[in-house]
Amino acid sequence: MTYIHQLLNNEIIFIAIISWAAAQIIKMILDVIATGKIDWELMFSSGGMPSSHSSFVCSMATAVGLSRGFDSVEFAISFVLAIVVMYDAAGVRRAAGSHAVVINKLLDNLNIKIDENLKELLGHTPIQVGAGAILGIIIAIIYKLCFK
Repeated sequence: MTYIHQLLNNEIIFIAIISWAAAQIIKMILDVIATGKIDWELMFSSGGMPSSHSSFVCSMATAVGLSRGFDSVEFAISFVLAIVVMYDAAGVRRAAGSHAVVINKLLDNLNIKIDENLKELLGHTPIQVGAGAILGIIIAIIYKLCFK
């Protein structure tokens, strides 16, 4: 079996990708409800409800725990990674997004033109992170119950 074949058949990666896609689709649906129009860029954007980063890493950690055991080294590594990613999404990246809002307003007020405004929607609120985490856990459990 080649490395590519192994990678493409990796159940943990598959579950994580499904969870990420579900979070992005939910983001798009919530945006359509709020605005009345489809924004396809949301499919690959960061920020918003629910956190696809949290969904991605929590589904991975849950799938690893269900496959290898919640007392395994693999679960410990994936759990710690998930905590770091979620902390970053709600902390550092959210602060960077807040800074971008202020810098964009400052540049606007000073009439300074740049090629493109700084990206403002980078991080997540704790609720968005929590919702993404719950979504990821649920998707991993459902997958494991229904397909294995």
